[in-house]
Amino acid sequence: MIFERKKTKVLNIGTVKIGGDNPIAVQSMCNTDTRNVTATVNQIKKLEDAGCEIIRVAVPDMEAAEALKDIKKNINIPIVADIHFDYRLAVKAIENGIDKLRINPGNIGNEENVKIVAKECGKRNIPIRIGVNSGSLEKDILEKYGKVTSEGLVESALRHIAFLEKYDFSNIVISIKASDVLLTAKAYSILSEKVDYPLHIGITEAGTIYGGTIKSAVGIGLILGMGIGDTIRVSLTGDPVEEVKAGKEILKALGLRKFGVEFVSCPTCGRTEIDLISIANEVEKKCMNITKNIKVAVMGCVVNGPGEAREADIGIAGGKGVGIIFKKGNIIKKVDENLLVDELIKEIEKI
Repeated sequence: MIFERKKTKVLNIGTVKIGGDNPIAVQSMCNTDTRNVTATVNQIKKLEDAGCEIIRVAVPDMEAAEALKDIKKNINIPIVADIHFDYRLAVKAIENGIDKLRINPGNIGNEENVKIVAKECGKRNIPIRIGVNSGSLEKDILEKYGKVTSEGLVESALRHIAFLEKYDFSNIVISIKASDVLLTAKAYSILSEKVDYPLHIGITEAGTIYGGTIKSAVGIGLILGMGIGDTIRVSLTGDPVEEVKAGKEILKALGLRKFGVEFVSCPTCGRTEIDLISIANEVEKKCMNITKNIKVAVMGCVVNGPGEAREADIGIAGGKGVGIIFKKGNIIKKVDENLLVDELIKEIEKI
């Protein structure tokens, strides 16, 4: 990490603590119709299995708000209700057991409505995430700056914070997202200097699984590298399980979390004499459910493999139709190419 992580206020989101020295939590959001309890619960179960630690659902109407009660009963991770415009939906979601509320205090009506929501959340120790997005910036702020700017996003966030603090509510999480990586990073840098509330970070509307993962990795990685961030969400157009997988890999790459196997493989070259691409894909797939915090390497060349990957706990390197298995750079056995993956997994299980 480039900078020491900033210590923010510690908050409880259900059973998950964020802020302070607590691990940076991985979030996602369901793309099911929240009113369809079965579909939503099934998706959340898949997300739980993938390692999602906090889940958000859209609450567009009262039927969806009522469904939260049954969804909550059937899942194991904290649930966040995403609500816009109607404070009554927020109140109903609170009554039905949510663990966090995501709103913009400025768009749920008059100050009395904000006061009601803050009071109900305060009774139950439910945090409110103020979510400021570039696409929903207030008209007067846009006019002031002439366009979406980092400074404008921060000004909007501070305005919403003031709404809640006016009613002695400080159980707050903040996000200020745009699809522009550098604009978002600058906004978080400015905001982090001004508040001690936990920050939820991400690049909004990042794109499809391929392009969006790259953009999110650059943006979220840049912000985390500044020591900023207490919980993350990778926003992708696709299966939300992919968001969780990407989020975990970003945290692993920065050394901020350990989620089982860290997988490394070489890019192949003219020296490669085995089907390294297929072998690497198979090893990575088989390692996904292994919970041991170890580094596994798949290398294409027997000559350089063990040396280049000596920091790996265990790995394989290929020859012509054969390969070696090594631990910490030391060769432990030689096996036929078609047995390499199975033998590697056996050795991993021994660790």
